[in-house]
Amino acid sequence: MSKANLFYAQSGGVTAVINASACGVIETARKHSDRIGKVYAGMNGIIGALREELIDTSKESDATIAALRHTPAGAFGSCRYKLKSLEDNRAEYQRLMDVFRAHNIRYFLYNGGGDSQDTANKVSMLSLKEGFPITCIGIPKTVDNDLPITDNCPGFGSVAKYVAVSIREAGLDVASMCESSTKVFVMEVMGRHAGWIAGAAGLASEQEGDAPHIILFPEIAFDKASFLRRVKHCVNQYGYCAIVVSEGARYDNGQFLADAGGKDAFGHTQLGGVAPFIASMVKQELGYKYHWAVADYLQRAARHIASGTDVAQAYAVGKAAVEFALAGKNAVMPTIVRKPGDKYDWEIGEAALADVANVEKPMPRDYITEDGFGITETARRYFSPLIKGEDYPPYKNGLPQYARLKSVLEKKQLADWEAR
Repeated sequence: MSKANLFYAQSGGVTAVINASACGVIETARKHSDRIGKVYAGMNGIIGALREELIDTSKESDATIAALRHTPAGAFGSCRYKLKSLEDNRAEYQRLMDVFRAHNIRYFLYNGGGDSQDTANKVSMLSLKEGFPITCIGIPKTVDNDLPITDNCPGFGSVAKYVAVSIREAGLDVASMCESSTKVFVMEVMGRHAGWIAGAAGLASEQEGDAPHIILFPEIAFDKASFLRRVKHCVNQYGYCAIVVSEGARYDNGQFLADAGGKDAFGHTQLGGVAPFIASMVKQELGYKYHWAVADYLQRAARHIASGTDVAQAYAVGKAAVEFALAGKNAVMPTIVRKPGDKYDWEIGEAALADVANVEKPMPRDYITEDGFGITETARRYFSPLIKGEDYPPYKNGLPQYARLKSVLEKKQLADWEAR
């Protein structure tokens, strides 16, 4: 009987280090070639499985796979495609089972956030009912850092480092010009329901007067009057005010400040433009000249400034996912466990996918200062080690060099798939 094959897919918004997890998966699987046949990667995530577009990673050299460790974004393509529930559309899950059967795929490793862990868990349950057991392992990934149980999520440490560096540098820029020009700078960062990224920007402030002076969190209801008082105080006290705002900042009634009125592919409220919204409010109410910026994709693609800790952890969870699968574990996700003690250290743990799926972890209230505009020392102790260490990609002609894949597809064996 031929050896079982492994299917790996990337899901949702990509990160600066998701490919480091892919590298961990593929390199570890190659070391166990006596037990694992081919390693397939879904072209554009789970859509690749549904369309039977399976990238044969055996066609890639060891050097190319190794280069994934320092390559940002999703090398195999990701997607925002949420499978419906088994009850609403069993056909999608049945299609996955058909593709896995056709290619003797017995290991399914899904690299993503809460929705992805839910999908992997459902595939695991269905495969048992279908009599074609598939070992399903989730691999944590999200810049939002909002998965439960794991201490932190691969992808977060690097985006945290990026926003802290960015607000520090932008703050110095504004400070140098505030006497006769811009007095307020607003930087918008990701974070729909949890303010982890916004909070990490607070690391840039090491002494009184440092940027950022104000952080707006989704966890703290926005109060216009207190916010404007704080802006005015900072301008009077320091000459300028640097603000970091999470895209998910909201009013007391739960309405987002930047509700664009639409929904994304996962059914989430489409957000857009909280930075210009805040900047315009400051201008209208206080008359200060302003500038604003949206970190957007730059914050999650910035591999050139990735956290060394983040890269190591991303690789480690990919490696552990393969080891878990070979050990016979199923419907679990490797986690990052922070060891006790004054010196930061971590190890790999595990969590059941059922406990991770569709659960969001907000920032604890004791991480946010009493006035709601900054981070506490407790938060600093949590954030600080996650952004430490440098892991620069190789450079050529002044530019970072990243992996370029052949992306050779396995021959299809089934009829084309059409969404229902």
